[in-house]
Formats: sequence, structure tokens, C-alpha cells
Amino acid sequence: MTRPDASPPSRFNAARHCLADNARLRPDKVALIMAGSGDEALSLTFAEADRAVRGIAAGLLALGLRAGDRVMIRMGNEADYVLVYFGALAAGLVALPSSPQLTPAEAAFLMDDSGAAALVTGAGNRLDAAQAAGRIVLGPSEIAAMKRAEPIADYADTAADDPATLVYTSGTTSRPKGVLHAHRAIRGRQPMHAHWLGLTEADVMLHAGTMNWTYTLGVGITDPWSCGATSVLYDGPRDPSVWPALIARHGATLFAAVPSLYRQILKYADLAGCDLSRLRHGCTAGEALPPDLLEAWTRATGKPIYEALGMSEISTYVSSGPTIPVRPGSPGKPQPGRRVAILPLEGADAPLPAGEVGLLAVHRTEPGLMLGYWNRPEEEASVMRGEWFAGGDLASLDEDGYLWFQGRNDDLMNALGYRVSPNEVEGVVSLHPSVAEVGVAELSVRADLKVIAAFVVLKPGAEADGAAILAWCGERLAAYKCPREIRFLEALPRTANGKVQRKRLAEQPAVA
Repeated sequence: MTRPDASPPSRFNAARHCLADNARLRPDKVALIMAGSGDEALSLTFAEADRAVRGIAAGLLALGLRAGDRVMIRMGNEADYVLVYFGALAAGLVALPSSPQLTPAEAAFLMDDSGAAALVTGAGNRLDAAQAAGRIVLGPSEIAAMKRAEPIADYADTAADDPATLVYTSGTTSRPKGVLHAHRAIRGRQPMHAHWLGLTEADVMLHAGTMNWTYTLGVGITDPWSCGATSVLYDGPRDPSVWPALIARHGATLFAAVPSLYRQILKYADLAGCDLSRLRHGCTAGEALPPDLLEAWTRATGKPIYEALGMSEISTYVSSGPTIPVRPGSPGKPQPGRRVAILPLEGADAPLPAGEVGLLAVHRTEPGLMLGYWNRPEEEASVMRGEWFAGGDLASLDEDGYLWFQGRNDDLMNALGYRVSPNEVEGVVSLHPSVAEVGVAELSVRADLKVIAAFVVLKPGAEADGAAILAWCGERLAAYKCPREIRFLEALPRTANGKVQRKRLAEQPAVA
């Protein structure tokens, strides 16, 4: 890809951007709180975080690592994950965040595919010693020693376009693909600070995600630190009832989570028993925010939820927020300064007019856009349409500029020769008064026949009446878009980050 016409200066280091000025201007301000179960919490000031990050950077360089070498992080939700991540960037290395839930074989694939020169592990993480052979392997004791040792005097003098982060996401094959981001990507996040998060130095951001997820690393840590705000993360039992208590205990002004967690909080937590007065609003991304959930949360808390749409290749670039009024069912508008268009599925690159469904595209001059896919030139070529990056999301823009997401191009179903978006069908089924959650996908009923099926999780006490739901759809959808079968499930299959796995819906056992 050609270099975006980005706003960062030509020399720019993402870790310096997040820490150096904060350590100088507000050294004693709390930068990070790692909350656990109960009242215990670990906190780091900006001066302490800056010192530890530069110490880790010095330690990594002392091992012989050189600019551009990949450092894979395989740790749990702990403060050192954050410090190692920024330490790699501070040294001019490339951080590769990964999940501790990966099997040894999955972790080995990431190590091999990325050519990782070093692997940093947390306590209790499984590691295949044979796969790690020939690589530098660091554990908690080595990282602790680096934090105490002499730090580098200054952050690496990197270019804005130098690689900084390699994240793996689902590819078109069965193996994940690496998405390579430059240091400038952190500056590319700035439009979301005002227009989605409403983020300022005075804020306290509580994020419910795990650190290996770009949603957490970005919204939970990078964005607050870019503004001099405090980040709160959690390393305890994943009980939905804990989040309102954490909001109250730490005075969180912003709370970020996936929609499914907001629903679980409403169902299981004691919202009325916690002081949420400092909470200004909630933020959500990762999956669509159902209108009924938005209404229920606002009614229960008096606080809005602002939604954003993004992807690994560019992060969140469409949102509602303090400057973009919420329109239920839409994630919002492209943030000011973003160049977004809807392109035809095939053929010309000219943007489509308002109201037409096509490929959601972002101009290649966007500073938050990835450098490219790691060693996947064929996939990189497939997502570029002239001057536009089109990652496979289907959407339309209405006359007011609001975006209406229609799912993934590869999720489209074929019904009687028509292309049907599962999102459109899910939106109708989800409004039925008995439905708590729904996923829609094609279902094979014969070797030569697939039909649209809705996989439904019922609200407590609701009757499993498939005929009633089919009739509901028949009144609200064209006949070819209507599900032909309703299956009731205990729960929808989801990824570790809460996204519904449509391709696994048909595999789930139905409720008797």
C-alpha cells in the first residue's frame, strides 16, 4: 500500500506519544489500575509506567533484538502485558499481542507465521518448548528484572510508517492472517476521541475486555493514555455483576464493553445498588447494538450507549457519540475527517448514492489504515479497489450520512436467487417480544437445498413458538427474506470477544 497522507510528523513513536508527555506533565497521576476481585487493585502512575516501559525496551534491545523484530506476548490480563506491549514499541520492535487461551498449536502457528524473534509469557501459560526453540523466551522474572534495570534514555526514533503492531485476525483460509500496523495508527485514532468516546484528560475509562483484543488495547489503554486519562482494567472472575461495582469503586466516567455484556449486566447485576453517578456514558463495539438493548440500558441507568463500527485493519471509524446523535439500529456516521464510501460489489470504483447497499470502503489516505497483511500479498490485493480499501463489510449510507450495516459479504445468504443479509433478518426477529438473542444463517436441509434459519435464545418465561416468530417475520420481511425454520438454543456460539459465530449456529444442539 502507498503511504497515507497522514497527520503525524514523519518521525513518530506510538509509545512516546502515549507516555513521554504524560510522564513529564502529570507524573504522579494514575495511568493504569488493574482491579481484581474484592477491593484489591494495582496502580501505576504515568511516571512509573514510563520508567517501566523504557526499562523493558532497554532489556529487549540488550538481548540483541533489532528494529522490526517481532515480540509475541502470551500473557493473561495483567499490568505487565501493557508494559511489554509499549516496551516493544518504545524499542522500535513490533509487538504481537496474543491470547493466553490459544492452544500450543495455535500459538506455534503465530510464532512461525510471524517469524517472532522473542516470546514473552505470563505465569501459567502453556508453551510448546519445541516450537519455541531458537527464540528468546522471557517469563515474569525476566520482565521484572528489566523494569528495575537502567532504561533507555529516549524512545526509539521511528518513522510514522515504521511497523509497530502485528495482530492476527480471521483470514479467508482456515489460518489466521496478520494485520500489520504502523506507529501512525495511534494518531489515526484521534477522531474517535471526540466523536465516539468524548474522551478528555479528566476521564477514567473502565474496559471490560481482555488485553489481547485490539478493542481493549486501543479503547481501554491507548486512547486514555493519548489524552492523559486513567485506564482501569480487570483481572478477576468474569461475573457480569462485578462491572457496576467496579464503575462505582473507581469512579469510571466511561465504560466500554460488547453489547452482549451490557445485556448480561442488565440481567444479573444490581444496577440500582451501585453509584453510577460519575458514569457519563457507555461505549460499545465488536457486534451490532440491538435497539431494544440500547433502550433497556438507557431506561435502567439514565446513561446512553454510543456504538462504533470498525475492523482490525483500521479500528473504529464510524460511530455515534457526543457529536453524533444516536440513531437506533445504526452504528452512527463516519467520524469527521474520515473518507468513507459505499462501492459496488463488482465493477467500477465510483461510490454508490445514498440508500444503495454495497461494500463499505475507506480511502487509502486514512492514517489509521494498516500497512498491509503479513506475507499475504494476494489477500492485500483483494481488498484494494483503486484508491479504496474494502474489507468485505456490506452497508449503506442514508441521506443523513448514517451507516446501516448489512453484514459481511461472505455472510450473505442466497435465497431463491436473491442475496439476503443475515443482519436484516436478525434485526426483525430480535424485535419479537419473546426473543432475547438471535443469529441467522443458512441451514442445509438436503444435500442440494439450503434455507434461511433463525437460531433464537428466548427471554425468560417465553414460549418456544416458532410459528409465531415466522408469522412475525412474514409481516415485516419480503417472502424470500423470511426464515424457513426457527431453532431454539440455550445460547448463541460466540468468540472469546463476544461476536456471534454464524458459521457454528447449525452445529448447536436445539432446546427440546
